[in-house]
Amino acid sequence: MTTSDIPSGRPDRLCPALLVSAPASGQGKTTVTAALARHWRRQGLRVRVFKTGPDFIDPMVHEHASGAPCRQLDLWMGGEDHCRELLWQAAGEVDLILVEGVMGLHDGSASSAALAERLGLPVLAVIDAGAMAQTFGAIALGLKLYRPGLDFAGVIANRVGSEGHARMVIESLPPGMAAFGALPRCEALDWPSRHLGLVQAAELPDLERRLEGAADVVARAAPPLPAPVRFIAPVEVDAPPRLLAGRTVAIARDDAFAFLYPANVDMLEQLGARIVFFSPLADEPVPAEADALYLPGGYPELHLERLEEACRTRDTIRAFHAAGRPIVAECGGLLALGDGLSDLAGRRAAMWGLLPGEGRMQPRLVNLGMHAADLPEGTVRGHTFHHGQFESLLEPVGQTRAERDHGRPESVWRLGRLHASFLHLYFPSNPSAIAALFDPATPPPGG
Repeated sequence: MTTSDIPSGRPDRLCPALLVSAPASGQGKTTVTAALARHWRRQGLRVRVFKTGPDFIDPMVHEHASGAPCRQLDLWMGGEDHCRELLWQAAGEVDLILVEGVMGLHDGSASSAALAERLGLPVLAVIDAGAMAQTFGAIALGLKLYRPGLDFAGVIANRVGSEGHARMVIESLPPGMAAFGALPRCEALDWPSRHLGLVQAAELPDLERRLEGAADVVARAAPPLPAPVRFIAPVEVDAPPRLLAGRTVAIARDDAFAFLYPANVDMLEQLGARIVFFSPLADEPVPAEADALYLPGGYPELHLERLEEACRTRDTIRAFHAAGRPIVAECGGLLALGDGLSDLAGRRAAMWGLLPGEGRMQPRLVNLGMHAADLPEGTVRGHTFHHGQFESLLEPVGQTRAERDHGRPESVWRLGRLHASFLHLYFPSNPSAIAALFDPATPPPGG
């Protein structure tokens, strides 16, 4: 039983909502979700978009489409009550909630379907109809029936070839299944991508044109506004103690270090920390007022020359570490702290030299999955998703635990108050452990 099964004493809230999913990745659900958000925003509605599962790139698009930060909903990483609280809060602030699913609707142990059923979210399935006819209806029916009890709102046919093709696939739907429209194969709904997903929103100079064009396509399909959903608040828990009150956390943020959960920033602020941002790509120094440093993931391999030339950033990070102050580095942040980093073409650049070792990008995905890290500060959950390898003579202090039995663990390195791993930590999973990780008063492990 979760606390959500106990009456909270806080009133239920009604808000139209949809969880947008698909039979598989690559069906177009991110673009369609963003297009729906922008479409209904243009109708004057306040729209909030969430993303199922661990993801940094798609939420960037949704933030621009909706005009509001996009947060994660994950039953394993954050917990059910955390997800319920986020939705309940949103339902009191906006006119429409959209949730983009992850992978296929029924994929994973904490699948989009499981989350939709548990939280009462109706499902809208985006199905790529480009290479099928009546089989479209069979796939839609299978998605609906595979998990009994799922609230299946209907489907959107994506990438249809003509008006006749659109009629054919929509007519194949079983009686009573709603169609939210058919979207043509067109440039407006075809977004550029790279090895970890879509190109980051900030890197697209024509982002607004793309969003407006996608919204125009959706508008012609005239999707109906979804029905209101009742959101029940979990029992309210006490706010985390302000263990970082009076502390300032500096966070690297630019195109090379953009993989940052809004929930992580929220949690640091709830713990009492003041947040300041700086850009290594602009060779900005670590802010002088910083008590702790956070280097999130991103794409350092795409900016080798600029990071190699960022001498002020490098020197101030080295001085920060030498002073014994906390540094938390994840994935791309880890790679930037090594001696060097090589891209897929074999081009190498010197990095910041705090961790002895070399980072190398690989043509295939190295690791993917949900993990828990049993740190001296406590157990923190998160995820890993990367094409990088880090080879070091420094002995890891531990290994993460993969959620799946066959999952590959990730190494955790510690050097003084430096914590580095490929694991992206989800701070709300253990606020007190996060506070200890960032608090300069916490002695180093074994110290």
